[in-house]
Amino acid sequence: MEQKKPTPSKQAPKKQRPERWAIAHIYSSYNNTIIHITDLTGSETLAKSSGGAVVKTHRLEGSPTAAMTAAKLASEGAKEHGITGLQIRIRAPGGHEGPHSPGPGAQAAVRALSRMGMRIGTISDITTIAHGGCRKSHFRRGRRV
Repeated sequence: MEQKKPTPSKQAPKKQRPERWAIAHIYSSYNNTIIHITDLTGSETLAKSSGGAVVKTHRLEGSPTAAMTAAKLASEGAKEHGITGLQIRIRAPGGHEGPHSPGPGAQAAVRALSRMGMRIGTISDITTIAHGGCRKSHFRRGRRV
């Protein structure tokens, strides 16, 4: 019996491009969603976009649709710099006054970034939390003698 020799494939082997990672800072409130992509040190901006930059009316700035469009614009800008993977940091207003949960655009932005072909490394919530330092405003009520 003769052994068959493997035939060479007609496709050229794919070149392995080195992975380049970056950080996607997503600030999501109920009024707007801001997506800012930086290098791993956080000092150099590679791309940025916001919900207000992609919609016409103010009431739609915080919507998931605006966040998806803004994420597409930001990921295209990052791909021009050769970025293939993202570490995601989500932030809500937080502090001692604002809400501690991200707005409706945060989840939509993460989905849009992954659908654009970016590899997602870690997703972390970096919302600031008050530890009892500041006195809340509008605190006193009632009659003071």
